[in-house]
Amino acid sequence: MLKFYLCFICCIAETAVFGQWGEDQRPLLQCVSPPAIPLSADFCDEKMPLEYFDVAEALQREMNSLCYWHSSMLYTMQLSQRYLGVIERVLRDNGLPDDLKYVCVAESNLQNVVSPAKAAGFWQFLAGTAKEYGLEVNAEIDERYHLEKATRAACRYFKDAYARYGSWTTAAASYNAGMGHINGLISLQKTKNYYDLLLNQETGRYVFRAVAYKLIMQAPERYGFKLIPSDYSPLRYHEVKVNGSVNWVDFALTNGTNYKLLRYFNPWIRDSRLTNKLGKTYTVRIPERRT
Repeated sequence: MLKFYLCFICCIAETAVFGQWGEDQRPLLQCVSPPAIPLSADFCDEKMPLEYFDVAEALQREMNSLCYWHSSMLYTMQLSQRYLGVIERVLRDNGLPDDLKYVCVAESNLQNVVSPAKAAGFWQFLAGTAKEYGLEVNAEIDERYHLEKATRAACRYFKDAYARYGSWTTAAASYNAGMGHINGLISLQKTKNYYDLLLNQETGRYVFRAVAYKLIMQAPERYGFKLIPSDYSPLRYHEVKVNGSVNWVDFALTNGTNYKLLRYFNPWIRDSRLTNKLGKTYTVRIPERRT
C-alpha cells in the first residue's frame, strides 16, 4: 500500500513540476524496487546457500531481470501451459527431479531458438551432442526440435552428469558449460560445489536464472504477473503415423491443413520432403483449427 501512495505522489509531482515541459523533454519518473527474494530456496531439493552475500546477490540479479522483462516473462508463462506438461511427464518417467524443467525454460524460454553456437531447440542441443544422446539430426529431420524426444535426451545427459558430480546443481551447470569444462574447473579449484566455483558469467548465472524462473512461475501473482485462463491457448491436434517418403506440402493439404501449420506443430520437420530411405516411422501432429 505504501508503494501505491508513493507512486501516486510521484504522478502528482510530475504533473505539477514538469507539466510545462514538452513531451520530448519530460523526465521519466518511476517507482521501481527489487522483488523480494525468499529466505530460503533450493534447486532439485539442493539448498541454495542464500546466507552468503554473493549467492543472495546473484539470485536477486536474476529476479530483477525476469520480473522487469515483462513481455518475455508473460509469453514464457503462456507457453508453459502448452509445453511444461510434456517435460514434466518425461522427467517423472525417468525418475528425475521436476525442477530440471526450469533448465529448459532458462535455456530457451520454451521456444525453438538457435544460439550463435548453433545449439537448437527447447533444450539447446549442439548437433554432435544431440546425436551422442540418440537424436536424429540431418537436413530433413532434426529431433532437437522434437520436445518429447529432446527431453528424453536431456534426461540421459542429466543422469550421466549426476553420476559424475553427485549434485543436480553442478549437473545443471555442466549442461550449460559442458562436462569437460566443468571437470577442468573442479580439478583446478578443488571443489564440486557450484556455489563455490569461479565460473564464466553465463554459467555462473545459469542455475540462479533457473531458480528465478521457478520462484516466479510457481507464484506469479506474488511478483506482479496475473494471467487468466483465456490468456492461454492450448494446441489442438491429432496424430498420424508416417513410414514412407513424403511431400509435406501435399501431405498437409491432404490432411486438411497447410505446410506452415504442419511445420509449427512438427518443428522437427526441416525440409518440404522426406525421403526416409530407412523406412522409419514418424508420428506427425495434424493441427486442428479452432472453430
